[in-house]
Amino acid sequence: MLVKGWVLDHIKYASKVYPKKKKYASKGVEKTFDLLSVQLKYLLLSKPAKGVEKTFDLLSLLDKILPIYKEVIAELKEAGATWIQFDEATLVKDLEAYQLEAFTKAYAELESACSGLNVLVATYFADVPAEAYKTLTSLPGVTGYTFDLIRGEKSLGLIKSSFPSGKYLFAGIVDGRNIWANDLAGSLAVLESLEAVAGKDKLVVSTSCSLLHTVVDLVNGTKLDDEIKSWLAFAAQKVVEVNALAKALAGQKDEAYFAANAAAQDSRKSSPRVTNEAVQKAAAALRGSDHRPATNVSARLDAQQKKLNLPILPTTTIGSFPQTIELRRVRREYKAKKISEEEYVKAIKEEIFKVVQLQEELDIDVLVHGEPERNDMVEYFGEQLSGFAFTANGWVQSYGSRCVKPPIIYGDVSRPKAMTVFWSSMAQEMTKRPMKGMLTGPVTILNWSFVRNDQPRFETCYQIALAIKDEVEDLEKAGITVIQIDEAALREGLPLRKAEHAFYLDWAVHSFRITNVGVADTTQIHTHMCYSNFNDIIHSIINMDADVITIENSRSDEKLLSVFREGVKYGAGIGPGV
Repeated sequence: MLVKGWVLDHIKYASKVYPKKKKYASKGVEKTFDLLSVQLKYLLLSKPAKGVEKTFDLLSLLDKILPIYKEVIAELKEAGATWIQFDEATLVKDLEAYQLEAFTKAYAELESACSGLNVLVATYFADVPAEAYKTLTSLPGVTGYTFDLIRGEKSLGLIKSSFPSGKYLFAGIVDGRNIWANDLAGSLAVLESLEAVAGKDKLVVSTSCSLLHTVVDLVNGTKLDDEIKSWLAFAAQKVVEVNALAKALAGQKDEAYFAANAAAQDSRKSSPRVTNEAVQKAAAALRGSDHRPATNVSARLDAQQKKLNLPILPTTTIGSFPQTIELRRVRREYKAKKISEEEYVKAIKEEIFKVVQLQEELDIDVLVHGEPERNDMVEYFGEQLSGFAFTANGWVQSYGSRCVKPPIIYGDVSRPKAMTVFWSSMAQEMTKRPMKGMLTGPVTILNWSFVRNDQPRFETCYQIALAIKDEVEDLEKAGITVIQIDEAALREGLPLRKAEHAFYLDWAVHSFRITNVGVADTTQIHTHMCYSNFNDIIHSIINMDADVITIENSRSDEKLLSVFREGVKYGAGIGPGV
């Protein structure tokens, strides 16, 4: 999530949300409005603007933004709203007592403005801690609460032991962040147990969070075969699941629909496409070792320098070069079989040669081939790994206007054949300078995919790590002496609760080390980390034991680079990303 930078003056309601009065009850539909940037979440996920003291308390702005919320609420009332949803996802984080008190203060201040409205407060993405649960369920003027029961299973215990009488319980039982079909029988059993807690008339079936994280409709999944399709539910199908569960609770169970769902669940569990015994055996063999190189990084850098003979301040680039319309056309036509493989290789080779020539003219020390053959840094590898499936039109929003097509990891992962060696070797033959092999790391592939939910995420990550390890070793055999393994999404996968950080970082960092533990000391391993503010995990990054790390310092006001010289012992190479 991109955080807001606050300027301390002139906070005001910039524009009307609904300029024209609208009535929503004409068709018997009650309209729920989701205020996307909600008061406490908005403040707690923000940061002071440039030039403001770091110690500035953002919650001190609460009194300035509450009047704005009152304006919005009044406008929604006028438009005919009967329900208003406030997203307060930060309640699942580790909040201090004073932060929780701010929630009580804010909702008490808004209570009169919300008079006559049903107010729903939504939490999601994790369990609600016990103290936060007490605060949430005691907020004044609130009609109901939404809980994520997919990633917040422990919240069930709190709900069953102390749910407030007379309040609505919106049970987020259908996964809003992944694409697997719901286990309807299991979900129905959970919902029936919650009826005894909230009451039949106060229990509402819901998705665990917004559906913007999933693909729109399975109907558009034209590249998927029928078996895999039967295991999936995209946004449109999830709405159907919610409706089917609600009807079943009301005594109108669609037996045929539930039977088909049960058959699909059984099919997925027993399909030979899901399980690969050789992969599982290899992953199990990883236990008992931390996969650290036998030689420390200082000795490795000395050995690499003797072989690479780089200058004191060597230069390189991250990897990919801009892709032209013409280049995309060539890839598209090859995919559609409109041009031959020979024509495709010729066109890509010409592009690589241009990139190599340009870098030599600019006197770059460690070259890259520009990746003209690649579509997306995750999709490209997923298309060549077993256990992955892709849709033709499965686009989801990444950030802003950028959309991606995440792979679907449905089974055990392995690498049938080399994925990048052909192109890297071709590029190395064009120059006497070191050509950097370019790979996406296992944690980034995992975090930017729709991951199977029938085994722990770390087990899937270890399988991907073994596949990347095979590629690293084949690149080394082909004479590639510098290999970059990007982990752009390592920080992104960090759990919301601090108590879960250590376990995640342990297996994520371990996965990276698995990928390159077998290389010679003279082979230099790089990693690149962008889009991240990793000050709080710097020790884990050092623990990755890469020879060189490249960061995106140019967009951080020097903050990222300063981490490496403030109280940490970092002996490896660093590319500051200037």
